[in-house]
Amino acid sequence: MTITALPDPSTPFGERVRTRLRDERLIWWTTVGADGTPQPNPVWFLQDDDGILIYNRQDAHRLNHIRERPQVSLNFDAASDGGDIVVLRGRARQLEDQPLPHENPAYLEKYAEAMVEVSGSPEEFSAVYFVPVRIEITRVRGF
Repeated sequence: MTITALPDPSTPFGERVRTRLRDERLIWWTTVGADGTPQPNPVWFLQDDDGILIYNRQDAHRLNHIRERPQVSLNFDAASDGGDIVVLRGRARQLEDQPLPHENPAYLEKYAEAMVEVSGSPEEFSAVYFVPVRIEITRVRGF
């Protein structure tokens, strides 16, 4: 399955969205708490044909948020002049059948060095951040 909500790759905006999804290392993921307050968190992510994959700690509050309120948003930092805005909207769900971060070749390629810096090794990182969430992108906007 391919993310169909992404803008046309032949347009400048569509190309920019794909480049940022491929190259950026951090994205802001916003869930909504029980009291209705948006809860943005900077997270590592991997874009693939099925959506956005994010590994989480088992005790992350956002896991409770998405069980009750699966509608989420993702956005990248803006450029220093306020441009290059990309906001994605989607539906999040916890996965059961995803490999651990250190067993996911694409994730390991993107974050291996950072996993060592954060946790000492990719395996130790996976021992803490082992709960996978997939976000199905339903809409993209920006300029």
